[in-house]
Amino acid sequence: MSDSGPEIHEGESTRGTADHTRVSISIERSLAAAAMAAICFISFANVVVRYATNVSFAFTEEFSVFLLVLLTFIGGSLAFATNENIRIGFVPEHLSPRWKRACDVAALLASMLMFALVLRYSAELSWDEYRFEETSPGLGYPNWIYTIWLPILSVAIIARLMGRLNALLRGRL
Repeated sequence: MSDSGPEIHEGESTRGTADHTRVSISIERSLAAAAMAAICFISFANVVVRYATNVSFAFTEEFSVFLLVLLTFIGGSLAFATNENIRIGFVPEHLSPRWKRACDVAALLASMLMFALVLRYSAELSWDEYRFEETSPGLGYPNWIYTIWLPILSVAIIARLMGRLNALLRGRL
């Protein structure tokens, strides 16, 4: 069984497939499943403890928010890898294949620029939080532990975008 989905023939849509990727999308799927399972476990344990003792775990909200942000970036990487990212399709659907491809290239380049900006500013944020020893309000953990994942996952998303752009320019999409 393959992660790449059904076989795509010439002229058909490539949405939902990852045939062009060298790195399996099972990485993102596994990480997303682990993050969702952790969120469910933490939330369920908090509800049980709060119901039984009328006291809430202090760490649940902090970890849940962190895991949701992590899940968002992992999901973004998976969406770009499988060509299921959010897009406006009305205009490109009414264009010739050549212009549709030009719109796809422009959209990928704009997405890369946006995530390059996220990378730059989140790296700066993480560095400042490390340098100034900022701590989280709930547990007092260093904030950079939470924010360091933003630039790391931005690099993963940019890599997926570059792979998609490479495949598009080589005619594999």
